[in-house]
Amino acid sequence: MAIYRFRVSFEDYDDIERDIDIKSNQTFEDLHRAIHLSTGYQVEVASSFYVSNDQWIKNEEIAFLPNQRKVNNGVALMSNSKLSSFIDDPHQKFYYTYNFDRPFDFHVELIKIMLNDELGKTYPYVSRSLGEVPKISVSGIIPPAAAVQSINEFDFLNELDFQPEDTEDLEEMTEMGINTGEESSEEEEEEKDEFMDEFSDNEGYDQDDLQKDEY
Repeated sequence: MAIYRFRVSFEDYDDIERDIDIKSNQTFEDLHRAIHLSTGYQVEVASSFYVSNDQWIKNEEIAFLPNQRKVNNGVALMSNSKLSSFIDDPHQKFYYTYNFDRPFDFHVELIKIMLNDELGKTYPYVSRSLGEVPKISVSGIIPPAAAVQSINEFDFLNELDFQPEDTEDLEEMTEMGINTGEESSEEEEEEKDEFMDEFSDNEGYDQDDLQKDEY
């Protein structure tokens, strides 16, 4: 029995991944449940896989708990759709939307095909887990710690009551600071030239005298 290894990643969080090993004759519902065994999310919510191309463009849908309109349109159901029936590429991709009421989007890519299962291992099996998933609370989605840290790096702008439209003013202030330094240097050069011209105009005063005075 062939074993598929899928890499599952959040579309909006690049550093969160799960690798899931699953038998080729298991269903998309088995994969759906395995993904959320690894995330801790509620499983019994409307979700769908979509057969995709390399650009993650969605094509045929495979649904879990579909609404009546999808049922009437003959949507494929996860519960009776075997994985092997939808794979014709060794790097097959599926776009996956979890929970249409409060959706998370995932990229699911076949990264390895193993010819035999491992004795004593129960499939689906989470073979690799990277990163902490976002938490879902009654008040909304709580981003993972890494994303929160990235946001906090810009807290100083919030303290200044920074608005997006202030970006142009901030850039102008920076440019003014740079130009001020350049203008000061130019003014100093001009004053030095005027000083030299003033003494060179005096009769009986030459460059040698200026050098002597400096010493």
